[in-house]
This record gives sequence, structure tokens and C-alpha cells, in this order.
Amino acid sequence: MHLRRHEAVTETMKLLFIACLEPKSGNHTTAQRIRSYIESAGHTCELRHVEEFESPSDVANLVSQNPQIEAALAIHLFKAGRLLLDIRVPFGIIFGGTDLNEDVKVETRRVVMEKVLHKARFAVAFTDKLKKEAELYLHSQTSKISVQPQGVVTQAAEDFSWSEFLRKSGVSGGHVERLRVFLLICGLRRVKDPLYLVETFSDWHNENPQNVLVIIGPRIDPVLTDEVEAVVRRTPGVFLARERGQPELHAAMKRCFAVVNSSISEGMSAAILEAMDLGVPVVARDIPGNKAVVQHEVTGLLYSSPQEFVRQSQRLLSDRELRGRVIRNGKAYVGKHHSLKRERETYQRLLDTLH
Repeated sequence: MHLRRHEAVTETMKLLFIACLEPKSGNHTTAQRIRSYIESAGHTCELRHVEEFESPSDVANLVSQNPQIEAALAIHLFKAGRLLLDIRVPFGIIFGGTDLNEDVKVETRRVVMEKVLHKARFAVAFTDKLKKEAELYLHSQTSKISVQPQGVVTQAAEDFSWSEFLRKSGVSGGHVERLRVFLLICGLRRVKDPLYLVETFSDWHNENPQNVLVIIGPRIDPVLTDEVEAVVRRTPGVFLARERGQPELHAAMKRCFAVVNSSISEGMSAAILEAMDLGVPVVARDIPGNKAVVQHEVTGLLYSSPQEFVRQSQRLLSDRELRGRVIRNGKAYVGKHHSLKRERETYQRLLDTLH
């Protein structure tokens, strides 16, 4: 009896969780994973898309009309966090990456983000660098920000047909199995810069037709999507695939020659981490968010221009020892630093501070 009186009893609560939830996007996957941690701790979680709300007052009205909502959580300090400014319940914030890499440069947004961070009970950064940037640009207390790398889970579809995937992506010919497919995984929006490599890659393809680039991801920005579709139609060796669910996407990743990242800015690329976990080499643009997880020639390859992308990819093609090393090290890195168990424990501990 004495022991039972002192056993910890976890109070359950209902949380409102706001994030950017474009279908099949990295943000959507991250939000779903974190929601699973919330619910596995016994809480109830109402996950909502930022686009459902026009202003902070919309969220404040929702919370006031639902007294069972006792706390809130948001991914992205500006896009989602600003919507929590008028609520009267405690909340936590998860940095998205572009908030600290891009939005902070706009003074009006920076002011809003500073208010959000000041009101939040806690904040989560995916990397030490993002935490330092938040402390520097948003004058945040060090103690408020936890660093928790994204956890990684991969599951490839068993009934996946590689040749069918390539055919539906517009890749034709009788020898698709012999192609070296570079898979650029990104939502079609400006910050992902999907056209960065296209012209130079096409020149490389013209020299060696075995090398092809397939861009895959959700159509987020309609104007950019139209632009990408038009460019791809007239560019040899470059193709655009419709987005797939995670099991199919992971199956395609396992069959490709390398996973490519060409973003201008990243918080922490789920596609890079998933590729590493699947044993696929990564060729990533040399930006701070990517350098946080890709150590050049150790866990992947980095490039800072389209021409350098081709040079690094040629090394990957000709140097089997290099390819084997980055695959082994990448998989080991993810296993050591991106544990689902540790991620779940971190979020469940932080949720306790919202009571």
C-alpha cells in the first residue's frame, strides 16, 4: 500500500496540435509521428492544418469553445506558432527549420516569433545549430529549448514495382533496370529549389544516358509546380513523379542509385535520414541544415553548385569504397542519433510541463 501511494500517476489531457499538413510532406509525417507519442502517453490529440485558421482569434475561439482542450503544440514558429498567441492554455513549440533559417530574416515575422517563443512553455530544435540561432536571433532562454533530432522510421512496400514506378514517371525504354536513378525528394515549393540541378544534370545525361533524375514530392506551390512541369517536359533526362505514400516512396528509395537534396534551407531533412536508414547514399546541397546530418565523405556527399553535384556523383559512381563507406556510416549515424525511443521519451517528458 505504501508503494502504491507514491506511484506516479500521469494526468491525461486533450491537446490541440497545429502544423503544416500538406499530404505526403515531411511536416505531415513528423506531425503524425509526434501525435502518436502524445496518444501513447494516454493524452488525446486533435491535429489540425494551419490552413484551417486565418488568425490567432480563430484558434482562441476554438479553444474557448472546447474547454476540454487543456494545452497546445505547434510545428513552425511563425506559420503555426503565431496562431497560438491568443489562447489561454499553455503550449509548446517545435521549430520547423525554415522559421529560423528564413522567416527570422523578415523583421515583422521575427517580432511575432519572439512573442511566440516567449509565451511557450518549451521549444524543441532538431539540431544544436537551430537552438543557437533561436537564442541569438530571438533572445530566448537557453533552458527553454531542448534539442531533439527527428526520429526515423522506414518501411518499404513489398509489392512495389520499380519498372512500373519509372514508367509512370515518364521514364521509357527497354532497359530501365540498367538506369542510375538519382531521386530528388521534395515538396514543390521555392525553398526546396527543385530546378537547381536540372539543366546541369540534363547535360550530364546527354553525355551518359544511363543517369536520370526523378523529382518526386507533393505539389505545394501551384505556380512553381507549373514551372517545374514545363521545364521537365523539355529537359532530357529529368522526370517528375507524382508523390507516393511512405511505403512506396521508401521502396523507390531502396532501388535508386542515390537520394538527392537541393534545398536552399532545411531544418532537418526527413528524406536524407530515411535514405541513410535504408542504406542509400545521399548527395546533398551544402547548407547548414544538411551539414548538421551529412558529414562529407563520411555519411554522405555535399555539393555547393550543380557542377560540383555532378563531380561528387561521378565519384559515387566510380569509387565503390566511398559508396560503401557512406552507406555504412549513414546507417550507423541514424541508428545512434535518431532513435524513435529517445524522441518519444523527450516529447512525453516535455508534455508533462503543460499540465
